[in-house]
Amino acid sequence: MTRNVEGWAAARRVPVTLGARSYEVVVGENLLDEAGALLASLLPVKRAVVITDAIVAPLCLERLHASLAGAGIQATNVVLPAGEQTKDFPTLQGLCETLLDAGVERTTVVIALGGGVIGDIAGVAAGIVLRGLPYVQMPTTLLAQVDSSVGGKTAINTRHGKNLVGLFYQPRAVIADTAVLRTLPARQMRAGYAEVVKYGLISDAPFFDWLEEHGARVLAHQEDALRRAVVTSCRAKAAVVSRDEREQGERALLNLGHTFGHAYEAETGFGEALLHGEAVALGMVHAFALSARLGFCPQADAERVRKHLAAVGLPTTLGDVPSGPWPVDRLLAHMRHDKKVRDGRLTFVLARGIGKAFVSREVAPEAIAALLCEEGARPKAAAPSPGHETP
Repeated sequence: MTRNVEGWAAARRVPVTLGARSYEVVVGENLLDEAGALLASLLPVKRAVVITDAIVAPLCLERLHASLAGAGIQATNVVLPAGEQTKDFPTLQGLCETLLDAGVERTTVVIALGGGVIGDIAGVAAGIVLRGLPYVQMPTTLLAQVDSSVGGKTAINTRHGKNLVGLFYQPRAVIADTAVLRTLPARQMRAGYAEVVKYGLISDAPFFDWLEEHGARVLAHQEDALRRAVVTSCRAKAAVVSRDEREQGERALLNLGHTFGHAYEAETGFGEALLHGEAVALGMVHAFALSARLGFCPQADAERVRKHLAAVGLPTTLGDVPSGPWPVDRLLAHMRHDKKVRDGRLTFVLARGIGKAFVSREVAPEAIAALLCEEGARPKAAAPSPGHETP
């Protein structure tokens, strides 16, 4: 049965329909202050552990604790370092030990308060400690609100690549407070906006048309536009997840731009040089450029994608990234480690036009290399000097 959300006429509710594991995504302003009232009806006991990071904690933690206390929910905190480097095995081990040190029981709820990194590592920990603790996503970035908090995909990174160790584990609820997004730097908002654009490019051409006209309003935090962007994105993802929870088919479309993007992130060390949403933006440009190059997509559509993302300040060429461009052979090597590889074949989400995405495993590496070189990648990594071994 869907766990219903009571109150708040202004909030928008998006159901994620998964039988007994169904839940709602609640979108609205100042929901951080109402979280206790919501969670009190969802939690098996009134005890919670809030997992957050060092940036979000001073901005949101006091308000959340006041809300939880008002509903009689006892909460403790775990504050992790901010940044993608937190999604690793040592941090996950430490987090699991901390939860066990705190004496959590199978009814103790984990609250993930933060962006995609916190949502991911908190979700993995909740899924494996005591073989499963209930958890709630409270995303504080635009990217997390429209994408990573919805659908139950949780993972950490390894030296082989991004998000390669994890599990599908659905939350009890997702609470997306759009007012919190005003605390984000403009660059983080733009990075999250890339994932909003993704939904239009996959299957909703009218939404992309709307974003071309109103995207600047979304990024300027105009509430009506921002709420529409978040709700539309969550509805799109919830519909796909409800039909394909474990990415056996349709859900793979949500990876538009990600095969390229994860390779670019790997080349920058998953750091501040290239944020995830920026990598996805660049990846979507290249997915459409590849689609046009292969004759699937009108060149005019590929140019629209590049033009819109550039207009809002997202990277659209390899030269836009401070450490780029990179050798094409290294980029292809990263792609071969992508978790979407099947029988040694790279998986790409391509398009027959805006709103017409499809999955392909028939793209020759030579076509990818040619596209990357056309986009500015260097032909090949430099060979080691004679007498020296590559470290």
